[in-house]
Amino acid sequence: MTVFEIGESDFLLDGRPFRILSGALHYFRVHPDSWADRIEKARLMGLNTIETYVPWNAHSPRPGTFDTAGMLDLERFLREVAAAGLYAIVRPGPYICAEWDNGGLPAWLFREPGLGVRRYEPRFMAAVQEYLLDVLRIVEPLQVSAGGPVLLVQVENEYGAFGDDQTYLKAVAEIIRSAGITVPLVTVDQPVDAMLAAGGLDGVLRTGSFGSRVAERLETLRRHQPTGPLMCMEFWDGWFDHWGGPHHTTSVAEAAAELDALLAAGASVNIYMLHGGTNFGLTSGANDKGVYRPTITSYDYDAPLDEAGHPTLKYHAFREVISRYATVPDDVPASGTAAPETSAALGSPLRLLADPWGAWSEHSELPTLDALDGRLVLFRTEVPAPDPVLLTVGEVRDRAYVFLDGAPVGVLDRERHDRALMLPRGGRLEILVEDQGRVNYGQRIGEPKGLIGPVRLDGVELTEWSACVIDLDAVPALWDSVGPSADAPGVGPTAWRASFEVETPVDHFLSTVAWGKGFAWVNGFNLGRYWRRGPQQTLYVPGPLLRPGRNELVVLELDVMLDPVAHFVAGPSLGPLEL
Repeated sequence: MTVFEIGESDFLLDGRPFRILSGALHYFRVHPDSWADRIEKARLMGLNTIETYVPWNAHSPRPGTFDTAGMLDLERFLREVAAAGLYAIVRPGPYICAEWDNGGLPAWLFREPGLGVRRYEPRFMAAVQEYLLDVLRIVEPLQVSAGGPVLLVQVENEYGAFGDDQTYLKAVAEIIRSAGITVPLVTVDQPVDAMLAAGGLDGVLRTGSFGSRVAERLETLRRHQPTGPLMCMEFWDGWFDHWGGPHHTTSVAEAAAELDALLAAGASVNIYMLHGGTNFGLTSGANDKGVYRPTITSYDYDAPLDEAGHPTLKYHAFREVISRYATVPDDVPASGTAAPETSAALGSPLRLLADPWGAWSEHSELPTLDALDGRLVLFRTEVPAPDPVLLTVGEVRDRAYVFLDGAPVGVLDRERHDRALMLPRGGRLEILVEDQGRVNYGQRIGEPKGLIGPVRLDGVELTEWSACVIDLDAVPALWDSVGPSADAPGVGPTAWRASFEVETPVDHFLSTVAWGKGFAWVNGFNLGRYWRRGPQQTLYVPGPLLRPGRNELVVLELDVMLDPVAHFVAGPSLGPLEL
């Protein structure tokens, strides 16, 4: 039986010092048929371990469910890690941050008034226990002591940046232990005294998250943990992007020098990220520190392996650094090949306002998106006003497209703090409200989505609303039940479809530079959001989604389609770099 434990100054594997050289690879951001490729490239870089978060909301989109199909097959992922001869670190949260929608916490948790999130509150703890036991039923037989790859399991995530409820942290650790987890447990916090004190737990190894000033950060960590191995659980080698912002990159030379300093100090490391992958579908999160900023679809992160899994200059620089401290395989992965370029015209569109593609429900006052269990909802009412009137909303979360008798009037955007709009007259008022991603960090986690507070016309509350939830999962199949619109699409929400031919199913990149804002599907799989404002101007299409011959693209455009043609280009375009 393999024994992995914490020694006075090192991790010990069967009694011998063992340095963890790990890279973050989130199974839920990578097509499962690509997992083995990314894991092998980690091995060739000199890593001996793969780390992953576990997203509660992805596995449990509804109470009482735990989905492990497809991209959520954690057991398959961990077994592929083991098959490559590597170890694993599992970080199940329950909160993960990760620039992931709601930090991984299910939205349905917050529908119960007064539920105490990330603290010791009975209803929250009951939900946490159910979730963790579901995860740990997979992890428990895959621990190193049972012949599996799992070396460490993390308790919560950067809790010191959120709260200081030690009773809660202890309860989470006890749930993990009660599930048969015998490998060492760890916490992680930024190496700030207050955070390490609030987020640490006696008897559990503290680790840090940082990407620079290594000596200083390790010294702070050591003050809070006089013995035991030093570990940077998140060595930040890049950063994420927001819509409308720059594409972040970090200096290859500086990142490699910081990694060298960390390894020279004898510390273990988990490189965050080794391979970022993609926020497919509606999984990207957001930040709000006074201004709401949603995260883009790409999670390239300027990582050693880019969004398509190709080695970068940073990969080779990190590999050279690691070779100074550990044996690195002789083989080097080949550089990526350019994707094939092709185009396909989008056919006649379906207009959402002409046919809302779903059933209507009636409401005396405007419900939130949460109350309707929707991410994109069309609201409708009649406005009896012959003259211009002022439409006001308490708060917009996150983007509202306003139409009058089918014609666009304007957009209310949360990022701009928009709350008012002039209507030229009365008529059929329609408001399409889009959830652009839930805040994943800070005190605004779990807040309701939609139009918050009463909607008023010249100060008088509007009532008697109809609501239609747009089922985004059903959009690719619309043409089976709804025919193309007879009139021109104009401006506003429309669905488009095209067929394109593929000779060999390899990775593609879909250019979105001439489109407005919306979502795209290939063969029924939601590639994620696009937005003309950038910085991202391509959507990554994993090769395993494609098939030889005919493939289908569906686009839901919420704004203006400048060029109704699908262009597949040779590589990614993630926008202008940060200056």
